[in-house]
Amino acid sequence: MNKRTKIDAETVRQNVREGYSQIARTGGSCCGSSCGCSGEQLVQQIGYDTKELEALPEGANMGLSCGNPTALASLRPGEVVLDLGSGGGFDVFIAGRKVGPKGRVIGVDMTPEMLAKARRNIAVYRKRTGLDNVEFRLGEIEHLPVADNSVDVVISNCVINLSPDKPQVWREIARVLKPGGRVAVSDLALLRPLPPKVAGMVEALVGCIAGAVLAKDTKRMARAAGLVDIQLTAKTDYVNAMTGFNDPLYRKIVRHLPRGRKPGDYITSLEVTARKPRK
Repeated sequence: MNKRTKIDAETVRQNVREGYSQIARTGGSCCGSSCGCSGEQLVQQIGYDTKELEALPEGANMGLSCGNPTALASLRPGEVVLDLGSGGGFDVFIAGRKVGPKGRVIGVDMTPEMLAKARRNIAVYRKRTGLDNVEFRLGEIEHLPVADNSVDVVISNCVINLSPDKPQVWREIARVLKPGGRVAVSDLALLRPLPPKVAGMVEALVGCIAGAVLAKDTKRMARAAGLVDIQLTAKTDYVNAMTGFNDPLYRKIVRHLPRGRKPGDYITSLEVTARKPRK
């Protein structure tokens, strides 16, 4: 890695950290404060169950999802689950109920403000569920604070696209998974390259768009990390919802697209499943 690339990567991380620190402090989201949608509206649109949402601690759902990896993973009681970029704990708390008292869910996030928010929510989660099976760790998803071969399932929701070193993220996923362990990721991916003006927008990066890569590149990186049975499923519901909610970021993106194009021509929510081979 040359010096320029290294500086650029650190700049990306700092921009993302600052953006999500602001979201943690204000309760805002990628959705923006004036888009007319709530976090609950968004996650219902992309497949979360109302009962799951009602059981969450207040503030855990921050409207930062672009899919439902906990459903995609078909979590089972007793499993150890790792959530990359866990934010306020939204998917961690949902997964905790699914794996039950003999399971465990670990959330990793690089933003101290998000981590503090999630940890404050643990007490409410314990009171509502009677479960003591979740924890949150500070760390970068490129360097996970998790032991080798220790996790049954890795989930992530609209986070890997933010990393400046996605191949390293996939290598880390493969490292921490037990043999036979599986991956269930919801992320944003590109159907075609973004116009340069959009790709250069910091707002688009924090909004989970400018850092996205082509779907075929995601599959290539997962395969290079040693994962197998990789399946990609493009889902249009998230981008359609954000466009329909008249989100400020998406309005700005539309202004920078070629005439006649819309965000859904470039961006899709992508479900990614894979597994680590058994020895």
